[in-house]
Amino acid sequence: MSACGLDFGTSNTTLGAWRDGAPRLAPLEGEHLTVPSAIFFNWSGEPCIGRAAMNAYVEGTPGRLMRSLKSVLGTSLADETTQLGRKRLRFREVIALYLTEVKTRAEAATGLQFDCVVHGRPVHFVDSNAEGDRKAEDMLRAIATEVGFRDISFQFEPIAAALDYERHIAREEIALIADIGGGTSDFSIIRLSPERHKKVERAEDILANDGVRIGGVDFDRTLSLARLMPLLGFGSPTTRPGRDVPGGHFHDLATWSNINRLYNDKTQRELRDIRREAAEPELIDRMMQVLDRELGHTLAMSVEAAKIDLSQSDNVRLDLGMIAPDLELAFTRESFATDTARLSARIGERIDTCLSAAGLVADDISSLFLTGGSTRIAHVTHAITAKAPHARIVEGDTFGAVGTGLVIEAARRYGA
Repeated sequence: MSACGLDFGTSNTTLGAWRDGAPRLAPLEGEHLTVPSAIFFNWSGEPCIGRAAMNAYVEGTPGRLMRSLKSVLGTSLADETTQLGRKRLRFREVIALYLTEVKTRAEAATGLQFDCVVHGRPVHFVDSNAEGDRKAEDMLRAIATEVGFRDISFQFEPIAAALDYERHIAREEIALIADIGGGTSDFSIIRLSPERHKKVERAEDILANDGVRIGGVDFDRTLSLARLMPLLGFGSPTTRPGRDVPGGHFHDLATWSNINRLYNDKTQRELRDIRREAAEPELIDRMMQVLDRELGHTLAMSVEAAKIDLSQSDNVRLDLGMIAPDLELAFTRESFATDTARLSARIGERIDTCLSAAGLVADDISSLFLTGGSTRIAHVTHAITAKAPHARIVEGDTFGAVGTGLVIEAARRYGA
């Protein structure tokens, strides 16, 4: 029996173990070391995960796609049920099915059986809610037990990233670790060195931890609400002066974890009522068509792809012909930065809190280590680097640094 490090992320997941004298991530989908945190159930209730799940949905296989599974932890949604094929499952049961498959694939790839795990976790699952934070970790622990792990421990994700980074430094540093993922932005300030890397207990080296529940899915949602949802009626007027159509359904459609909640007769009845009072009923017709054809995840994927493309291009056009002939939407990098400026500012502000907790000022930071997919958003990176302007910027393995660090931690806690 062996130990592993498991990084169950909002967008992607890795699992690795100590092998051949080094931390190594296991291939989880073909040769890929990451597997998207997505699961698809066909109408018979049979699941598939990762890229195969998203491909099944895109190719039109009848069924139900679920993404951003981790984001329900610490919320009431975790114990709600959803119809999947012929049965209803709680969201926590869906997470267990997903992680069972991840564990099974990693064991097949490595020839090992994993009974001990260091589970990555954000600094805060839920902002300003210690009880919700505790419940989220307890639920993740219970799910890990159901999956088949006997000994389960946790490590903050930015601390894990620091352990990966520390392998490559030549002298002592005070490092600010910024892990900007799909669901949360997490920060650690830690004293690192080649000598300290050999120590098992590192509590005295950790100067501060903090985080905020803002990640890539929040940028997706904000961009969708600002640019896409108005084409479906969001923010449009009713026939009553000074009153817009209700926004709740549009917020759900723009939120990965809530999309499937809209696919029911009750929502369609409510939208018909909204349409009767809408000053632009043709927009509500578009919304009803999207839900009737279950296109929610298709639209969410398109917005996510536009967000990613804007890291490389100044302009991106989104074809919405699936909704209405010749309908398209233009995004610009400038408008994206404007639409999501408050999110990036809040991420930067959390670094101030972290520095204060450590009793440090910006010039005390030697290096700034960036990891997580959302560090590819230019104005997010700028908001972070502006808080430590003289630090050396280090770009880590975007999707693998946390997982690799968790493997290092697992080897220390349980033995290589």
